[in-house]
Amino acid sequence: MTYFVLAFGGAFVLVPLLWMISTSLKGRDQLYVYPPQWIPSPVRWENYVEVWTTLPFARFFLNSLFITILATVAEVASVAVVAYGFARFNFRGRHFLFMLMLSTMMLPSVIGMIPTFLIWRELGRLDTFTPLTAPAWFAWGPASVFMLRQFLLSVPRDFEDAAVLDGAGPLQMLRHVVLPMVRPALLVIALLAFQGNWTNFMAPLLYLNTPDKFPVTLGLKFLETSLGPGSEAPMWNLMMVVSLLVALPILVLYALAQRAFIEGIRLGGTKG
Repeated sequence: MTYFVLAFGGAFVLVPLLWMISTSLKGRDQLYVYPPQWIPSPVRWENYVEVWTTLPFARFFLNSLFITILATVAEVASVAVVAYGFARFNFRGRHFLFMLMLSTMMLPSVIGMIPTFLIWRELGRLDTFTPLTAPAWFAWGPASVFMLRQFLLSVPRDFEDAAVLDGAGPLQMLRHVVLPMVRPALLVIALLAFQGNWTNFMAPLLYLNTPDKFPVTLGLKFLETSLGPGSEAPMWNLMMVVSLLVALPILVLYALAQRAFIEGIRLGGTKG
């Protein structure tokens, strides 16, 4: 019974992905056929070429890759430093600051949009990648800080005491002793940060104006509006091509790191 429920749930989750693949290979005359056809006939591979030449999607993907890698590296590094500070150092106001940081998770993200937009405008950084990457250097993921802190609390201090006797400083202990021991947690944080930055739509929409700087999420919306004039209906086949290409890196990363990702989630639920 358990396997039947799992198989049914897995098949149910896969339906949207299979429908996206099927639609991406259809011609325009097959989009609204009833009953729907799961297997396109004929298969139209030209959709992948057409969408690549309609708009500069190579540029959009490069922009997304640059933003995502920079923001992910910054977020992992800053979260590690902040979580290590909360886990290992006793200072006045530590618990208050930690609770204050966690309380920010209760605030809707839209509350900070206007103030942060005004700040970046005053700094003259609108229509640049700075608003999309710089905040990651300040541990903008309180949930990630909380999870990593719980991991760090479970690491025995004996290893750090031994490192102190060898003359290691706090950053050296963090880099060479502590972080290798919480690698599953770091991988989970990195994957979640990659997914969040790669699929981010609202922040680029708010800060970017020049099409050459658009990430692929904005390019997808740009594709919809570009095909709109003169079109009788949305070109769902081309939209599904781009959607599939956007989802592909996340699926590949998860497949490659699946075991470590699940291990990190499991340990995160038992430690603390």
